[in-house]
Amino acid sequence: MPRRIVILAEGKFSPLESKTANQAIRYLTGEVIGVIDSRQAGRTAEQVLGFGGNIPVFSDLRASLIAEPNTLVIGIAPTGGQLPDSWRPIVREAIEDKIDVIGGLHTLLSEDSELAPLARRNGVQLIDLRNTPPEYNVIAKGSWQTRMAKTILTVGTDCNVGKMTAALELHREFVRRGRKSDFVATGQTGILIAGKGIAVDHLISDFVAGAIELEVDKSAAAGHEYIFVEGQGALQHPGYSAVTLGLMHGVMADAMILVHHPVRHTNDYGIPITDVKASIQLHEGFFKPFSFPSKVAGIAINTVMMTNQQIATAIRDLERDTNLPTADVLTIEGVKKLAMALEEYFTTFRRFED
Repeated sequence: MPRRIVILAEGKFSPLESKTANQAIRYLTGEVIGVIDSRQAGRTAEQVLGFGGNIPVFSDLRASLIAEPNTLVIGIAPTGGQLPDSWRPIVREAIEDKIDVIGGLHTLLSEDSELAPLARRNGVQLIDLRNTPPEYNVIAKGSWQTRMAKTILTVGTDCNVGKMTAALELHREFVRRGRKSDFVATGQTGILIAGKGIAVDHLISDFVAGAIELEVDKSAAAGHEYIFVEGQGALQHPGYSAVTLGLMHGVMADAMILVHHPVRHTNDYGIPITDVKASIQLHEGFFKPFSFPSKVAGIAINTVMMTNQQIATAIRDLERDTNLPTADVLTIEGVKKLAMALEEYFTTFRRFED
């Protein structure tokens, strides 16, 4: 049965607070039939986000039943990844209405002492996007040293800055160009969209590099020549830098795309994130001990809450300061510009000296 998704984003549906909801609306076209947020009820996704068309926002789950949903998606990724206590009655109500529930939280719904038995009694699926198969509890082996496929990792100047979007849009552009390209999801939202992947922030830290290496190796073995890996966290973010570092070790990316939000000046810790050149040097410097020539090949900008004039100025200034192509991947011209930059980069890239 085709999914008819209503997204739970109570009190959080907005351009910056509901990442999972927003990306589901952008990429699961035809599946999302509504959003739950009493604060925004009566509006449409387009009116709240600037995209999404006439997808309605409902005041509560009961109001959304007019659209006949069969799946409820938890639409935010809160700090700590726990199910908000105020949302538990809504999830319980969905289960009692025989609606499947998809969660991307560290709280595994399928192991919840209250919700799991209720789901079994009602014949409802509880799907945890962060659930980790045992095969991913592995240490990295360094397979990048013999890997033939090209890997591209999106990295960012901050968290929640658009790394998944950049990786996914560039992958889709490479597919349009006839390339054997793949997208590797590393977080709950990417897995929801792609239908596969591994949520690296749910792994024991020792296994992050090995798990993503395994996922990349599987993609390469399937015949993909270009593998776009969704980045997580940020090296400059004290709260979520560990997962970024694990990804960098596991992917050993041949190229990086740096993602930056020009109007965001500090991160959650008040640390400045405006020095993009320093960020590029930080990421490229990581690879020097390996004698590995990975470089940032381009900059993807997040344009949320920016005017057209701000976007144009940001692109001009970043290209002047970094000498790197800079673009918004959510525009046709922008994604083509960065895809071309990557293709040109790979014409001269050599992982090792001949």
